[in-house]
Amino acid sequence: MARFLLRRLGYSLVTIILATVIVFALSRMSGDPRLLYLNAFSHVGPEVWEAWGRKLGLDKPLPLQYLYWLRDILLGDWGESIDTGIPVWTAVTDRLPLTLKLTGGGFVFAVAVGIPLGVLSGVYRSSFWDYAGRTMAVLGQSVPAFWLAIVLILIFSVNLGWLPAAGQGGFSHWIMPSVILGWFGSAGFLRLTRSAMLDVMDSEFVKLARAKGVNTTTLVWKHAFRNALIAPLTYGGLLLAGFATGTVLTETIYALPGLGRLALQAVLANDFPILQGSALFFALLYVVFAFILDMIYALIDPRIRYE
Repeated sequence: MARFLLRRLGYSLVTIILATVIVFALSRMSGDPRLLYLNAFSHVGPEVWEAWGRKLGLDKPLPLQYLYWLRDILLGDWGESIDTGIPVWTAVTDRLPLTLKLTGGGFVFAVAVGIPLGVLSGVYRSSFWDYAGRTMAVLGQSVPAFWLAIVLILIFSVNLGWLPAAGQGGFSHWIMPSVILGWFGSAGFLRLTRSAMLDVMDSEFVKLARAKGVNTTTLVWKHAFRNALIAPLTYGGLLLAGFATGTVLTETIYALPGLGRLALQAVLANDFPILQGSALFFALLYVVFAFILDMIYALIDPRIRYE
C-alpha cells in the first residue's frame, strides 16, 4: 500500500507541474497581459507600460517568468487582482466554500437519482423502471443544461413561484442549481450502474444465491450491488472533480458568487492574475479529487495496489 501511495503521489505531483506549465503557456499565448487590461484606456504612457511590465514580471525571458511565477505560487504569493487589488489567493479561497457547497448538492442529486434508478433498471429488465431509466439516461446526456436551467426558472420561479430564481440563502435557493449541475452526472451514474448490474445479475454467484432462496432485496442490495459498485465509484470521483471545476455555467445562471463566476468575471474584466490563478486552482482541485479517488479505489479493491 505504501508503494502504491508513493507512486500515485508522484503522479499527482507530475500532473500539478504539467498543469502549471499549461496554465502559464496558455496565459502567455493570448499575448502581452498588459494589452488585455491597458487597452481599455485611451492612452497609456511608456512609464505606465514599463511599470506594469515590472509588476507582472514581463521584463524577463519566458523561462525565468515561469520559474519566478512558480516560486511565488509555492511561497503563497499568487499575485493581485488588476481590477480590484485583492490578492488572488484571497479572492479564490473566499469563493471556494460556495463552489464546494454547490458541488456537493449536484453530486448528491446525481447519486440519489442515477444509482437507484440504474439498479432498478438493471434488475427489472423490460419493466417500467427499465424504460424510465433508459429514457432518463438519454435525456440527461442530450438536453443542454443551460436550456433546462432556463425552463426550470420559468416553471418553478416565474409561473409557480415555488423556488427563488437566483442568489444564495436557504435550502430552496440550492435546489435548482444542484439539479442543473447534477443533471448530466445522474445520467452517467444511471448508465454505468445499469450496465454493471446487468453483468452481475447474470453471474454464477447470483444464480447460486437465487437457488438457495435468498430474497430479492438481500440479493440485489447486499450481494449484487456491492460487486457492481466499482464502475460507478470510479465515475463518481471523476464527476466530483469535474463538478468542482465546472461550475461556471450554473453559478452564472443562478447568480452564485463562486469560483466559476469569479473566473468568468475575470475574463470579462481582462483580469489576468485572477484568471490565471483560478485556472491553476481548478487544476489543483481536480488533481486532489483524483488522488483521493485512487486511495478509495485501492481500499475497496486490493488488486489495484499490486498492478
